[in-house]
Amino acid sequence: MDSQLLLLLNGSDSVLLDNCILLVTRTSTWLPLLALSLFIVLFNSVRHIRKGVLLFLLFAVVFALVIIVCDQTASTICKPLFARLRPSHEPALLGLVDLVNGRRGGAFGFFSSHSANSFGVATFSSLVFRRRLVGATLFVWAALTSYSRIYLGLHYPGDILVGVLFGIAVAYAAYYYFQKASVNVLHASVGALIFSRAQALLLLSALTLSLVAIVLRAMTM
Repeated sequence: MDSQLLLLLNGSDSVLLDNCILLVTRTSTWLPLLALSLFIVLFNSVRHIRKGVLLFLLFAVVFALVIIVCDQTASTICKPLFARLRPSHEPALLGLVDLVNGRRGGAFGFFSSHSANSFGVATFSSLVFRRRLVGATLFVWAALTSYSRIYLGLHYPGDILVGVLFGIAVAYAAYYYFQKASVNVLHASVGALIFSRAQALLLLSALTLSLVAIVLRAMTM
């Protein structure tokens, strides 16, 4: 069933879409969106409380830990432990999986670090920023990033699903301890980091511009 769903969702006959997905799956594509989010967090924390810099640093550390835990658990522990071949390396799927520019990735793919990372970041950030619009924006980004791995034939849908669930679980645990540390160590409320409506709209605009930039760049590749 996993293989059938993969073949249904994998690849296309469009060179433009291939190029778009190659850009979507790159972490570097989304660095401006990440930088904007961190700047807003810094602005809110410094503006609202006296220990704002310390609260921002705590946020940055926990944010980084979410990524590290998700990424290393998937890549360093689970992939070699379960040794499940990626679709791009599976002999039974040879010639059936649509690979873009011959990209095959490493041998093993369970579970997806891209989906764990992106949904971990999206969930943790949504819990901290507490704006539906922010959450929707970040989960659209996470979903696009995760789907790109199926499109490229680098992961089965099951790899993605487990990555998503793991990322969400790590994010909730991180948020719990982030709250505890904020109150007990810094004596500061994480409520200072809540995005305003204007900031949420700014983040959505940044995502929209990023998608437009992806399409325009893909047309020139």
